[in-house]
Amino acid sequence: MKNMKAKVLLVAGASLFASGVWAQEQLVRLSTPETSLVIDAPQGGELKYVYYGTKLGDADLKQIDAVRTCNHAAYPVYGMNTPAETALSVCHADGNMSTQLVVESVATTDGDKTTEVSVRLKDKVYPFYVNVCYRAYQDVDIIETWTEITNEEKKPVVLNQFASAYLPIRRGNVWLSSLYGSWANEGRLAQEPLEPGMKVIKNKDGVRNSHTAHAEVMFSLDGRPQENVGRTIGAALCYTGNYKLRIDTDDSEYHQFFAGINEDNSMYHLQKGETFKTPVLALTYSDEGLSGASRNFHRWGRTYKLAHGDKPRKILLNSWEGVYFDINQQGMEQMMADIESMGGELFVMDDGWFGGKYQRNTDNSSLGDWVVDTRKLPEGIEGLLRDAKKHHVGFGIWIEPEMSNTTSELYEKHPEWIVKAPQRDPVLGRGGTQVVLDLGNPEVQDFVFGVVDDLMSKYPEIEYIKWDANMAIMNHGSNYLTADNQSHMYIEYHRGFESVCNRIRAKYPDLTIQACASGGGRANWGYLPWFDEFWVSDNTDALQRIYMQWGTSYFFPAIAMASHISSAPNHQVFRTVPIKYRIDVAMSGRLGMEIQPKNMTEEEKEICRKAIADYKMIRPVVQFGDIYRLVSPYDRLGVASLMYTSPEKDKAVFYWWKMETFYNQHLPRVRMAGLDPAKMYRVKELNRIDNEPLPFEGKAYSGKFLMENGLEIPYTHKVDYHKLNDYASRVLYLEAE
Repeated sequence: MKNMKAKVLLVAGASLFASGVWAQEQLVRLSTPETSLVIDAPQGGELKYVYYGTKLGDADLKQIDAVRTCNHAAYPVYGMNTPAETALSVCHADGNMSTQLVVESVATTDGDKTTEVSVRLKDKVYPFYVNVCYRAYQDVDIIETWTEITNEEKKPVVLNQFASAYLPIRRGNVWLSSLYGSWANEGRLAQEPLEPGMKVIKNKDGVRNSHTAHAEVMFSLDGRPQENVGRTIGAALCYTGNYKLRIDTDDSEYHQFFAGINEDNSMYHLQKGETFKTPVLALTYSDEGLSGASRNFHRWGRTYKLAHGDKPRKILLNSWEGVYFDINQQGMEQMMADIESMGGELFVMDDGWFGGKYQRNTDNSSLGDWVVDTRKLPEGIEGLLRDAKKHHVGFGIWIEPEMSNTTSELYEKHPEWIVKAPQRDPVLGRGGTQVVLDLGNPEVQDFVFGVVDDLMSKYPEIEYIKWDANMAIMNHGSNYLTADNQSHMYIEYHRGFESVCNRIRAKYPDLTIQACASGGGRANWGYLPWFDEFWVSDNTDALQRIYMQWGTSYFFPAIAMASHISSAPNHQVFRTVPIKYRIDVAMSGRLGMEIQPKNMTEEEKEICRKAIADYKMIRPVVQFGDIYRLVSPYDRLGVASLMYTSPEKDKAVFYWWKMETFYNQHLPRVRMAGLDPAKMYRVKELNRIDNEPLPFEGKAYSGKFLMENGLEIPYTHKVDYHKLNDYASRVLYLEAE
């Protein structure tokens, strides 16, 4: 580490690092390959924000003051400008509610592919410190920022507000893109211009944090958002718990963007000598529109955040919609044989396999009693692993280790382990009996770790765990925390969760784990260092999935988005969608199946067999490629389309889905993106059901032609009369010659 006093920063023209940080006078510049963030850190003065956007060269940096319009603090604190929104609000040990921070020092650390800057701020009066930290990546266009708050006062300091970061965004025609939803309708896209007033995006679930809102946003700086052109800032708060994003459009020239832990009912008593570290806010900037910002998040996520982000994901069959709780040895083996016959690579047994005194036949009992129900599985997990090996597929299993039922041996033994308000009856969830275990309690942490550890110690051949979480924290209270620290409950829950996950990954680094939480409740980069993927939604309807997966793709890559072929009629919306359309949607994410194969026709199985073989061919492009969203389903143009290209631009996969059917309708011809204009690409349709190939099948076109003109996609499929329906979809594979 290099510790630099402010006087060093004042040396004109001093070049401090070759790896992305440059300081001249009091300015500090952090750079990624295409972006720069500039702050002003004068010793003894206030830390100020200067610039964030396209990468700045030395000449422009030297003249930045002449065009600088922002005089905002880089981390605003409460007390000396009380009308303004702030990132930090504290009550000092003597009751003083004001804070005034000045720069004490700047420290930098050069890593292999990162550079970190920590600006140490101190209150002018009290021994109270805030480190404002930045991490710039040298191979992806992401800058992370967070704070570390330290109390050296004689008594505890109360943190009333403790955001991770603040970013002023110059006013103009700025639009916000964010995600909202509900169970079975996650990841829906909302886009709106920023108007005067306060926009708040928040979560208070306590356990999951991406059902009704997301902790990620994008700001389009040039008016109505466009996918592949326009200046765009993206921000993603990486946290597993409750959050709050605030955008205050006041009477200044800037929108004020704050992001951090949701402080509601969570004031924190910071003890003498204690440091409180806030979650990371990841920032990106792109002049290639929303898709450009998405590509930046995806590259960073696969490389630095997502568990096993460099390893292809297997094609699996999950048992849930096939059998629900009706688990038995014969049925599981039959599903293993079926997925093997279609070319799949993994079978996952879902809920219903466990229970001792209480049998798990519905959702109202047995959570916490993680013993094999030998009434259903007389040969136990050993028999299932034997069958999986016989059918040449991996084996996975479902658990919900953070939860219990009041109808369980665990609850009978440890009723004090649940989250419950003192002197109140517990608020019960799913099945009328579900409760949440208090992960702030170290004994509970040991138990939750033990659920995974016991399974993996006994059955090390298990490849995959589906980790579910089907209840929010509904009542505030911890039997473990002291009475004066009950407001720490939400924070301590997620500290405990992080501790458990770290222990699991330390012992089982190669295990694949899915984050499922009543569907898409845990789609956040805060979870994904421990998880390989997340379940986008319990709703597997292909048509609605287009909308949900579209929104989710703004921040998360296809490799992390579990997308399954399910049955018709669909089990959630009861829509009947043809098998090809269901396949074509599922193939745009991490392909899997959520179906009972024995109920499929042989023709459907054959179509799936070919699709799985084709997906194995395109898997590297889909799971590791660059996304280009082309026509949004939210634009209501009757079609949705996106594509992935390989980093080398030698391969691409193009998806086209018709969203509605009317007589004499007119759909736009979709122009492609992300190709090399000089390369010639040969076109091959995947999952073809037409009696004759498309006119451009097997022909080659230049990248320039495909990006400027596109291909004319037929609105219907040419199939036998009895197979006609109102759906149409296409998947095209492009390979450079």
